[in-house]
Amino acid sequence: MLRVTTLAASLLLSAGAHALTLSDLSQSDASGGLKDALTQGAQIAVKQLGKPGGFSNNEEVRIELPGKLGKAAKTMKMMGMGEQVEELEDSMNKAAEAAVPQAQAILVDAVKKMTVSDAKAILAGGEDSATQYLNKSSREQIRAKFLPIVKQATDKVGLVQQYNGFAGQAAAFGVVDAKSANVENYVTEQALDGLFKMIAEQEASLRQNPAGAATSLAKKVFGAL
Repeated sequence: MLRVTTLAASLLLSAGAHALTLSDLSQSDASGGLKDALTQGAQIAVKQLGKPGGFSNNEEVRIELPGKLGKAAKTMKMMGMGEQVEELEDSMNKAAEAAVPQAQAILVDAVKKMTVSDAKAILAGGEDSATQYLNKSSREQIRAKFLPIVKQATDKVGLVQQYNGFAGQAAAFGVVDAKSANVENYVTEQALDGLFKMIAEQEASLRQNPAGAATSLAKKVFGAL
């Protein structure tokens, strides 16, 4: 029994001695593995959101009326006027779902442009440091792509008129101010927030379970974190 216990302890010590750390990885491997993982996370996030129901059926990212309009919406639902609210919010979510696929090429390009220095900072950073890098490096470009698509979608269903009409009705409840967001800008920012939230979830998942990475290099890098 003693020999078995001693052998098991030796094996554990041996495994620990050979466990990879970031310092064991070449800069090329660390950068390449991170790029693989980021590309995977971005593609999955886009696929999840850029489909019918991608926003509207996901409580984490579903777009609802903003601020005081949102409070008015709750009041109107309680008073049996929920159909108009739901129609308005469904239109906003559909506009976001239509825009999201445009993000993929920009996100992949941002990953390709990542330097070794960027990769080192991300791997040494916090739990969402990769997502923050993508947000900082690509958000403005993605916004520029999203906005005209959102505007086209909202124009097509007359969302601006619906939104303004709703705001006028909600004013009767005394809870709407003049600063309620422009509907196209509001939906665009909500779509961006939802996209990066889903990318952050993918990053967290890979950090917790490196075996879920799509490539062996990404598995090795995230396994060393």
